[in-house]
Amino acid sequence: MTDRITRDDVAHVADLARLTLADDELDAFTGQLAAVLDHAADLDALDLDDVPPTAHPLPLRNVLRPDVVGETSDRAEVLAAAPSVEAEQFRVPPVLGEAP
Repeated sequence: MTDRITRDDVAHVADLARLTLADDELDAFTGQLAAVLDHAADLDALDLDDVPPTAHPLPLRNVLRPDVVGETSDRAEVLAAAPSVEAEQFRVPPVLGEAP
């Protein structure tokens, strides 16, 4: 564990967040937060001057099909095949106990 964060720091942050932590939790979280801060320091130490900024490590592209208008079904034919129709729409049973 480093001197980067102390048990008192963790207790202070927990108090700000209105959290009540037991002594063993304070000890555990102090170690965990110290490890996170050590890892952040490791990342900060990397020389990234020649690395271009990026949002993702791999090139991404749109994998969706083109939005092209195609042939549509006849409305009357589709409604004729439905088990129940009301006001030129599919009629379905109530879902949440709603009255029809």
